[in-house]
Amino acid sequence: MFVAANAQYQAFQVTREELAELADVIKLLEMRLALETEMAGLAAARRTTDDIGQIRGALRRMEDAFADPREAALADSAFHLAIARATQNHYYERLIDFLGVRLVPPRNMYLRDESEEAHKAYAAKVRAEHDDLVDAIIRMDVPRARAAARHHMQESLSRHSQLSEIASLRTTSAS
Repeated sequence: MFVAANAQYQAFQVTREELAELADVIKLLEMRLALETEMAGLAAARRTTDDIGQIRGALRRMEDAFADPREAALADSAFHLAIARATQNHYYERLIDFLGVRLVPPRNMYLRDESEEAHKAYAAKVRAEHDDLVDAIIRMDVPRARAAARHHMQESLSRHSQLSEIASLRTTSAS
């Protein structure tokens, strides 16, 4: 095999190593903010009854997996993949499937030293954000679905940005 040195095509990738740094997680969340906003709008416009069942099933799996942050992240990824499928646009599905668990930073990344109550409060907040998004998709309310997805992603971005600021302050004060 031979690959030309001037080949223009490069496949998009997001490696686990790239997401080891909080700054890169934030960059991925910035990308998801735009992507998931429009994805939710399309899902609301095009979803089927079966799609609603898949989305709700993933939401139940997230709730059932609360005690295990890794399993909860996998269920959260399945939730977003179910929404991608509801767009009836296979490119959304392929992109979200490709991102997989990299799509959802596990909560132990930012709640590592927090109490069980903090984990429960976080899970309840995310659940409320997801419930609002699902309700808008079920009702085929495109503007509300977009707004709910944007709100959910903005909240995630804010949580991770705050964590980054705290980490930066710790590094500065340790110097």
